[in-house]
Amino acid sequence: MYWQEAIGQTDVKERLMQLGSQHRVPHALMLCGNDGVGKMALALAFASYLLTEGSRSINPSLNIQMQEAMLRGWAHPDLHFCYPTIKPKSMSSDRQPLAADFISAWRELLAQGPYFSMEQWMEAMGAENQQAIINAAQADELARALSLKASQGGYKVAVVWQPERMNITCANKILKLLEEPPSQTVFVMVSSHPEALLETIRSRTQRIDVRPIATADLQQALVQRRGLDDDTARRVARVAAGSWLKAVATLDAGNERRQLFDMFTMLMRLAYMRNVKELKKWTDAVATYGREKQRRMLEYFMQLVRENFMHNFHISELCYMTREEEAFAEKFAPFINEANVVEMNELLAAAYHDIGQNANAKIVFYDMSLKMIVLLRRQ
Repeated sequence: MYWQEAIGQTDVKERLMQLGSQHRVPHALMLCGNDGVGKMALALAFASYLLTEGSRSINPSLNIQMQEAMLRGWAHPDLHFCYPTIKPKSMSSDRQPLAADFISAWRELLAQGPYFSMEQWMEAMGAENQQAIINAAQADELARALSLKASQGGYKVAVVWQPERMNITCANKILKLLEEPPSQTVFVMVSSHPEALLETIRSRTQRIDVRPIATADLQQALVQRRGLDDDTARRVARVAAGSWLKAVATLDAGNERRQLFDMFTMLMRLAYMRNVKELKKWTDAVATYGREKQRRMLEYFMQLVRENFMHNFHISELCYMTREEEAFAEKFAPFINEANVVEMNELLAAAYHDIGQNANAKIVFYDMSLKMIVLLRRQ
């Protein structure tokens, strides 16, 4: 994995390379930012650097070509991954799933590129209506692996993807590792929601915020990697708002964003018409989604509420919508105003939290839809 594979983010690349070249690598880093901005791409590039050039400063006899060959398949013995997993139905009740149980699927996903979503990872694991977590058994396994001496005589690197999905027992065990890190070990955490982590974990990592990819960099990548013309690439880059994942999804005619947009417009129309009977049918439909998809839907709804509110100011530079979303906003935006925008966002955020806590989806969404009726009538 090379630095140039990460789109844009020149400032973060330079900072990470500087840490390595000046031998000031902290024992724990945390790359924070929205989905699709390249956190994982940067983490993998930095891990690759540490296991090649970085490790050669510790072991001058290190064979760089051999290290690069092992990294191409993400099978380097001193590179350890920790990521959310599910419990397959075939697994016995007395056993907790480990990252190693899904390592083949993980490497296949990485082979497709460093930009991927939780949805893609869930699909790769064959998950159904489950939530992926990092459990205590994974923390124990990681501690065991890192206690061993580096096989190549250089760094040992642990890449922890989505650490906010650790359960409390796992988080406390990872905290102990961070407090007493094994020799020559570097933790690279990749987090989309660092606020969900224990404060004690956050305080023991050097945080690097990864901002949305610059529109110009995103546009250039769309031209070079997807073969788009400049005008189309510019439009897609603006809608993507700094996320390569959103840019790629926008190009897919049958993408999930289109489906979620249809569910948003249906909810708002039915709520405005006070059609309680049809809202119940809407609730039953979204309740069939997996919990991960339900949370993505609510995140998208919050985004659209924001975009419709901003549309009222008639400043195109402040709005990031597709043509279809913008066409809907022409008539709908006035119903999102100063009298309801804050409470509407809080309502959606509360539903997001409840779904994350395994609340009954039918109750959560029906309650949300009924309250939406009241909010839409506020002017």
